[in-house]
Amino acid sequence: MKKAIVRKVDQISVSHFYETYRNELGLQLLNSPLGMTRKILQPTLNRPGLALAGYFSYFAHERIQIFGAAEMSYLNTTLQGDDRTERLRLLMKKDVPCLIFSRGAEVPEDVLQHADDFSVCVFRSTLPTMKLVNQTTIILENEFAESTTMHGCMVDVRGVGVLITGKSGIGKSEISLGLVERGSSLVADDMVRIRNISGQLVATSPKLSSGFIEIRGIGIINVSNLFGLKAYRRQKEVDLIINLTDGEMSEMERLGLTHQTTDILGVEVERLNLPVAPGRDMSRLVEVAALGRYLRESGYDMAGEFNKRLHNEIKVRRNLGGNPTNA
Repeated sequence: MKKAIVRKVDQISVSHFYETYRNELGLQLLNSPLGMTRKILQPTLNRPGLALAGYFSYFAHERIQIFGAAEMSYLNTTLQGDDRTERLRLLMKKDVPCLIFSRGAEVPEDVLQHADDFSVCVFRSTLPTMKLVNQTTIILENEFAESTTMHGCMVDVRGVGVLITGKSGIGKSEISLGLVERGSSLVADDMVRIRNISGQLVATSPKLSSGFIEIRGIGIINVSNLFGLKAYRRQKEVDLIINLTDGEMSEMERLGLTHQTTDILGVEVERLNLPVAPGRDMSRLVEVAALGRYLRESGYDMAGEFNKRLHNEIKVRRNLGGNPTNA
């Protein structure tokens, strides 16, 4: 397999964040858009309660600032006069990416004015604070995650995420189509984008080709139109790599006693080399491999059980003097 090119993200713009997730997070811009060019430098959030109280020593200014019920209560009832002006302006001066007020709160006019003075965007979200924090954290983890693009097909086979690889023309798309006919869900065809999110590899399709599969001699197929909505899934964790080959397998591989792995973005993924040959029902074999993977994860190893029986049989025969007729 070719070495994949790793893409790393160390910042995203406020504009990208807002335009991409405004509907998902229920965001509304409340002041000047001049701060849209600011950069979000960390995939985590900050609640600025200590900063509003005047403690800026460990202020996480590179993060999006979330104002929940506690911060709003402090602003509306306690922080007043010169202290209020000083701390608000100092907070804006720290080059924060943006402010988000949760629960559809009414943002005080002086907050908006100070934000405009320093070109900081202020957003209001309709979401409750914890839901806003949770969803935004997931979004930022996805945006900042290391990613790579691999040539292959990604299919959800009965809950097991299978990445099918192999040289061009070996039959990856045809096998994936066969799996979809059996009830599996297509994630990506031809180009698979993979992200490392907190140690878990998550595969998606490029936006242009999502939900489509190309079959030589037929053309482009929309799997949802042909097989229903269940035939397509937007993303899936990578659990198993099926590498299609046209060569012979070793004896150990034939028995399934050894499990090879492939490193993707620092995560080891189990890989099975599966020979392609005329007359083999490859879609069924991939499905069986996926089910075998599921059973191993559940604590049952089919090849291991057979190997145990084989060793027990050898032991019995040795105890009986090695005469097969005595076993």
